[in-house]
Amino acid sequence: MPDHRDTWSSGDAYEPYVGRWSTLVAREFLRWLDAPENLRWLDVGCGTGALSDAIVARCFPDAVVGVDRSEEYLGYARSRVTDPRVSFRPGDAQALPVKDAEHDIVVSGLMLNFVPDQARAIAEMKRALSPGGTVAAYVWDYAGEMQLMRRFWDAAVALDPPALELDEGRRFPIARPGPLVELFEAAGLTQVRVLAIDVPTLFKDFDDYWKPFLGGQAPGARLLHVAHRGAADRAPRAHPVDDAGPAGRQHSSDRPRLGGARPDRCADRIAPDRIAKDPGRGDG
Repeated sequence: MPDHRDTWSSGDAYEPYVGRWSTLVAREFLRWLDAPENLRWLDVGCGTGALSDAIVARCFPDAVVGVDRSEEYLGYARSRVTDPRVSFRPGDAQALPVKDAEHDIVVSGLMLNFVPDQARAIAEMKRALSPGGTVAAYVWDYAGEMQLMRRFWDAAVALDPPALELDEGRRFPIARPGPLVELFEAAGLTQVRVLAIDVPTLFKDFDDYWKPFLGGQAPGARLLHVAHRGAADRAPRAHPVDDAGPAGRQHSSDRPRLGGARPDRCADRIAPDRIAKDPGRGDG
């Protein structure tokens, strides 16, 4: 039976794998969020600090607190984000190490689907909000347009069906619009909105796509290093990066598609999981 455990321990390995693309997503997410200046931000599951870094660069915050369970990622984040307004601390999304109503806006990037008790995590984010506060988060569209991983898993499963047990598209049904809306609304959050964000993932060549999978991060790496290496080594070449399909595409729900087809580019979609407000706390 494939091992379901995810490995998130090396910032140096994470950056070429997904980090370089999550940085692009963070910018688009904050542009969409369009938050006012001088807010107190909480970044839940801050990882290597991509979203916290983007907040400092774009949003003129009063303060940013990043929380993550991985000490290795926190160390990477501290070396990456040195602005004195930003601090990082260890903690669990299901029991945030913050006071009630301590933050004006609580955000999370590419983390929520990995939390065992997602309802508890959302409840904790809500607890951290000040009156009029906003919760906003995003997750990869694993089962749909997250092409970087979708192509990998489709090919891997075609060659080795047991690999399906590790496929994030199967494992994380929460990473879809309907379940995300239900999760936020069940927490008592209102004014829930959703937007799909596409970012281009541009690779120099096949190795630039493939080698980050060997870095030991996430279930794709476990497929390679544990039980299915022979099949997985062939998987991406069964559906190479430059095959037919959506390419060079970046758009939001209220903009026309931009860019054109490029053989060395695919588009990876994020579902910003929701922007929501706590009822009874004002309109912010």
